[in-house]
Amino acid sequence: MIDLRSDTVTKPTPEMKEAMFNAPVGDDVFEEDPTINALEEKAADLFGMEKALFCPSGTMTNQIAMKVHLNSGDEVICSSESHIYRYEGGGIAANAGASVRLIEGWNGIISADQVKAEINVDNVHFPATKLVSLENTSNRGGGCCYDMDDIIQIQKVCEANDLKFHLDGARLYNAIVAKNEDPKQYGSLFNTISLCLSKGLGAPVGSVLVGSEREIYKARRIRKVFGGGMRQAGYLAGAAIYALDNHIDKIKEDHEHAKMIGEAALSNKYVKEVLPVETNIIVMVLNNEIDNPAFLAKLHEAGIIGVDFGHQRVRLVTHLDISRNEVGIVEDVLKTMS
Repeated sequence: MIDLRSDTVTKPTPEMKEAMFNAPVGDDVFEEDPTINALEEKAADLFGMEKALFCPSGTMTNQIAMKVHLNSGDEVICSSESHIYRYEGGGIAANAGASVRLIEGWNGIISADQVKAEINVDNVHFPATKLVSLENTSNRGGGCCYDMDDIIQIQKVCEANDLKFHLDGARLYNAIVAKNEDPKQYGSLFNTISLCLSKGLGAPVGSVLVGSEREIYKARRIRKVFGGGMRQAGYLAGAAIYALDNHIDKIKEDHEHAKMIGEAALSNKYVKEVLPVETNIIVMVLNNEIDNPAFLAKLHEAGIIGVDFGHQRVRLVTHLDISRNEVGIVEDVLKTMS
């Protein structure tokens, strides 16, 4: 089967397995795992930030960041399509005891003017606005990216209103590659950044949270409470370091593959629209002739797996394990589907 459900389905390459096998390890709860320490130092340096913290998942790094920046009764501003709101199990309320102010953006992208308009005045009737969170790339927006100038404008609004600024960078390196950016640009703008290592970068497990020394110290305490303290986790960090050293350049190929599939999808009789394909995500909007289960069943019969992505929407995601030959098969299936 050609598995396009997500870029989380990648398997470690033989070279990555070798890096994992050879990784020196220690007890990370005692901060004595040399490979974890090396990964955290590497991640912080890449983004020009002071410290980093390795965690099992992007949901954990995001939720730790929420709790770092928010107290009970505070409020975070984010897109109505954002992962922290839709796909993290109500964690903002459960973990931080905070409220969420949702903005209807364009494919998950919000603007500085929208953020400014949603900041609460200092009044006992309203939750205290304390944080703005962005997601780059936007998963539900079909992998579209923020323009750096727009991020800068939102950061200025945050600075002017004493708000913290968090980035859910689940697929941040996809944006960096697509926009030809420097990670340090992001580090100079955000208080904290969650960087997932198990999506486009192809590591099997993990995310890092980067930020200031004070924020990461607090984050480490929160990780402990969440049960996220790991012991000889350097085997996982070895895979992550290998991914950062060797897989970033391969992301461009994933983007090329996604564009090819997106163009083929436009010729499919059941597809009304394809969201703009900027990175490695293809979101097809189906017409009323078919529903999601029936369309996915047709793909499955042809040896392709996708995911239901909401009302009349199906998502495909390209990744390291998809070859150009497999992309050609997907193109043919989409073009000839009856």
